[in-house]
Amino acid sequence: MAGGKGLRMGGDLPKQFIPLCGKPVLMYTLAVFHQWDADAEIVLVLPEAYNAYWAMLCRELNMHIPHRVINSGQTRFHSVQNGLRALEGDGLVAIHDAVRPFVADHVITACFSTAAQYGAAIPFIPVKESVREIKDGQSRPFDRSRLYIVQTPQVFQTQPLQEAYQHPYTEQFTDDATVWEASRTPVHIVEGNPENIKLTTPPDLLYAEVILKSLCPSVLPVSLC
Repeated sequence: MAGGKGLRMGGDLPKQFIPLCGKPVLMYTLAVFHQWDADAEIVLVLPEAYNAYWAMLCRELNMHIPHRVINSGQTRFHSVQNGLRALEGDGLVAIHDAVRPFVADHVITACFSTAAQYGAAIPFIPVKESVREIKDGQSRPFDRSRLYIVQTPQVFQTQPLQEAYQHPYTEQFTDDATVWEASRTPVHIVEGNPENIKLTTPPDLLYAEVILKSLCPSVLPVSLC
């Protein structure tokens, strides 16, 4: 999923195209899944206005990871719908944020194996900070052991997810798991990796450079080492 504009990042360039150590964030993300399974079909959902720009980046940076480009929709929900319509046959589908380039191989594997067994799987990490609940203008402590941060990829059996996305859109559909759960089907969770951050604000890019250089000090031009 690379259909967003990334307004919180600032600037005119959508955040999936922002350079990270000389290469667009999006290319690192594609490389992670291609290296995890070179036979996996990759469907990239992009704003139509940036299709030509993306093709130019691929040519200039010699990026040859096989993938199909599908136009995004009005919201993330509609963008996922467009991506799912491009899929044929049954199996498993992973929906991943383009600006999460540091998901670990073992997390992807765990999500797929769990979804194969139970139908749906999402990665999470526990909340570490103290949290408070604001209610009726008053704040009170909240038990953080009950809270988890959800990541991607979120992996599902393909056909049931396509059927779930026939629901009318509502603002309560904050991710793919909430759409799946609208059919009253539970989602199973697996432990994610802390480095799997979503690049949303400028400080996230600074942190991403630290992560990238720790994973690969030489930072190869196309792959994520």
